[in-house]
Amino acid sequence: MANGGGNDIPKGCNVQKSIAVRCTGDLIGITCCINFGGASSQGIAMSTRIYTRTGDRGKTALLGGKRVAKDDPRVDSYGEIDELNAILGECAAVAPSSIREKLSGLQSLLFELGAELATETPKATSITEADVLSLEREIDLMEEALAPLKNFILPGGSVLASKLHVARTVCRRAERRCVGLYRDASLIIKYVNRLSDYLFVLARYANHLEGYPETVWKPRRKPT
Repeated sequence: MANGGGNDIPKGCNVQKSIAVRCTGDLIGITCCINFGGASSQGIAMSTRIYTRTGDRGKTALLGGKRVAKDDPRVDSYGEIDELNAILGECAAVAPSSIREKLSGLQSLLFELGAELATETPKATSITEADVLSLEREIDLMEEALAPLKNFILPGGSVLASKLHVARTVCRRAERRCVGLYRDASLIIKYVNRLSDYLFVLARYANHLEGYPETVWKPRRKPT
């Protein structure tokens, strides 16, 4: 499995999609290989050690076997997605069950997305137009309960809303990294772009549910 910590694909894994767990910027040595149509009917295989020492010289392996530096744009892109996933987990820890379920679904999808970004030559993406439309529907439903946004607002409010604002800024950074890989109209870019919008509205919605008022940005007066 490709990962920033240098832990490679376990032998015998029929890898068509792989998922890894990341920690503080480097993927740790837990690797899950999802096998479609392969010998492993259970679909999950995991390495037995956290460390492998194969990344100690600053290189790691992408899915497909190519070894690259850990600051390679592809490694950087799935690292950003992993950071976003971790922050969503932090959000879920303080969220009510209705929002926690939504975040859990997003986390699972981001695992798939991270695996695709870690693939040397991805043939296709599991992200679909339906995934994008699902986010748009959720945005529309939440905005029905919110006051129209007429001014810029400052990030903050409840603990959950504040964390969601952090998540949407990380999502924007992940989007910028993905644009560096996909200059065309990729569904990946489209989805990550819409996900940032979703997280912004979800932060507003969390404040609405918890009764926190929004703080409107007031520009400083120019000196006369």
